[in-house]
Amino acid sequence: MKVSKAGAVVAVVTLALSASGCSVIGGGGEKETISIGVKFDQPGLGLRAEGGKYSGFDVDVATYIAKQLGYGPDQIEFKQVYSSDRELMLQYREVDFVAASYSINDKRKAKVDFAGPYFKAHQDLLIRADEKDIAKAADLNRKRLCSVTGSTSAQNVKDKLAPKASLLVLDGYSECVVALQDDVLDAMTTDNSILAGYAAQEQNQGKFKLAGLKLSDEYYGIGIRKGNTELQTKINAALRKMVEDGSWARFVQSNFGAAHYKSEPAPEITEGK
Repeated sequence: MKVSKAGAVVAVVTLALSASGCSVIGGGGEKETISIGVKFDQPGLGLRAEGGKYSGFDVDVATYIAKQLGYGPDQIEFKQVYSSDRELMLQYREVDFVAASYSINDKRKAKVDFAGPYFKAHQDLLIRADEKDIAKAADLNRKRLCSVTGSTSAQNVKDKLAPKASLLVLDGYSECVVALQDDVLDAMTTDNSILAGYAAQEQNQGKFKLAGLKLSDEYYGIGIRKGNTELQTKINAALRKMVEDGSWARFVQSNFGAAHYKSEPAPEITEGK
């Protein structure tokens, strides 16, 4: 995925904090608003449209959590996060939590804590709807695979599964989708949830399909500041309720259903135990 300059983020965050002196949920007083980090450029997960309207599965999950914490839609401030900025945004208290296809792993847990997980994704391939020659990763040998600057997904496929694949490096997933549609490449790869979001977009429906591979397991969690166990407990409770009352399944269907995406069942919550 694309990354932003960490130094610039630190400067902006530090300036914002010195100006606002914002408090922390579960750490010294409740706020009148809640700041949530989401992606702005991932259809189906986190997307900011013109006019400031937000949509996507992560946005729906974040809004549900905020409601359970006592915040209405007009009290939510969504802030853009990039893959490389999520820890910084939490550590510098620019956001209260992050819901942004944030895979839980040990390296990240050394810097932040997680609630959840709330979703299980897999690395997969997006191919054209009429593609018949790609059914497994090895079929990408001598095929053209999209790689996005700053992403390791395509390189992992080439290094481990299809060494003779040809990589086309582009700036973002949207560019990969256009190249795939125009027959400049044969496949693109990242988490299946991200791929399904693009396939489900109105202008893309019927043009693409997921190969249905499980090249990795990715457990998405809600990122929070290190040691904020009170907020972790509250978010875990909200996630359990979201599954129990049917909201989780509804969010999956509304955001990914058009891509005929078959998600894994809601995963067991393991963080904070």
